[in-house]
Amino acid sequence: MRLSGLLRFLALIFAVVSTWLFIREYINFNIKTLRLPRWIGSAHKNSSQLVKTKCGLSKSCPDNFFAFKIVSGAANVVGPTMCFEDQMIMSPVKNNVGRGLNIVLVDGTKGAVLTQKSFDMYSGDASLLEKFLKEISGDMLVLVASYDDPGTKMTEEIRKLFSTLGSAHAEQLGFRDSWVFLGAQNLQSKSPFEQFLKNNPETNKYDGWPELLELEGCVPRKV
Repeated sequence: MRLSGLLRFLALIFAVVSTWLFIREYINFNIKTLRLPRWIGSAHKNSSQLVKTKCGLSKSCPDNFFAFKIVSGAANVVGPTMCFEDQMIMSPVKNNVGRGLNIVLVDGTKGAVLTQKSFDMYSGDASLLEKFLKEISGDMLVLVASYDDPGTKMTEEIRKLFSTLGSAHAEQLGFRDSWVFLGAQNLQSKSPFEQFLKNNPETNKYDGWPELLELEGCVPRKV
């Protein structure tokens, strides 16, 4: 009797301890479960605080500056894109780009888009481009992106007109070169917003074309 009583007592102690351990783990699990949504909500709140920049720039532009991003075409397959103040002006998705030179004119004071045009240098658009460039006034910003071949039939007059807008590379632009540029009239020096890549079979990324170029930045508002 004494042995059986001792065994029953030990069994009771074991049951009590096991029950207590189970209850403790259950309570801890439920506390963690209840706290999980709060943690998720906190993470969502932190992610929502991330600053969205205009045109997807790496950083926001200061006051009195316009944000822009220009991407040249990739070979003769993917057309260029041009974004200004978070407005996608030209892109393959909008189906408003063409081979040659794609140009956007923007009001340099208000930031409003004035016009957008594509000039195919193969089909005799050189004369149209020359007339277009001569009509650019001093309060305009000029955004340019190449696609396929921007320079085969470019005249010396067109090269000079781009140079007066601040381009340092228009004079040497040639067959299937990549070029992105933002300029304006009456600059005291060459524009800091320009990239140029020569068509070179030894360094071309694509078969017959150099790689695409990306240009982004903050251009000061004209006052």
